Amino acid sequence: MLKNIFKIISIFIIGIVGGIFADQILWPYFIERPLFHQYRLEQSPVYVTERKEITIQENVALKNAIEKVEKVVVGVRTETKTEKILEGSGLIITSDGLVVTLAELVPQGSTFSFFIDGKKVHFQILKRDLKENLALVKIEEANLPTVSFADLEKMKLGEKVFLVGVIFEKEEPSKIVNEGIIKSFGQDFIKTNIFEKNILKGSSLFDIEGKVLGLNTIDSGGEIITIPISKIKTFIGM
Repeated sequence: MLKNIFKIISIFIIGIVGGIFADQILWPYFIERPLFHQYRLEQSPVYVTERKEITIQENVALKNAIEKVEKVVVGVRTETKTEKILEGSGLIITSDGLVVTLAELVPQGSTFSFFIDGKKVHFQILKRDLKENLALVKIEEANLPTVSFADLEKMKLGEKVFLVGVIFEKEEPSKIVNEGIIKSFGQDFIKTNIFEKNILKGSSLFDIEGKVLGLNTIDSGGEIITIPISKIKTFIGM
């Protein structure tokens, strides 16, 4: 009985040693021979190439989408009664000059300035909804660029999104972009993993196709919380 056990253990040890020898010495030796060289398996570069191609495609799509929408974002600069300066953005909704922005950026009794492509334009505040934090403005310009509205029913968690806003450096407006994904959403909000400063209040959130998802508010921690385009359309009456 003991002899049989030793025989089994010996066979097991010989098998292990043989496997190691074949894997580490014998197979590498033969695979480098000319006869076997054509059968070498080199799959890793294929995955790297595919990943690189996907990344390039996403970057191109994002670049094209930004170029498509950046002109629909306007700058808003306000001086309140207490001489406090508020800066942010708005979104062109119609080609004849309807613009939506945050009500908190245009409080009553303040002095406002609106900018399209860096140029100050004439305007009229049409209405405010303090509860929904939305304001409708009529810009005295025509043939303005517009973008499509996203279908929020097709929105998915993890979907790539980006924002476009206006910042003021030495009182001169310029565009700024940030990107991220949708973290959560509901009927009254869209949350992303994007964090920004208060100067980007009123910036617009877009999907990767350049369709507008909504208008951004920013909480005390810098988290972007978007007012969905569905609520904006209801406010405007579209």
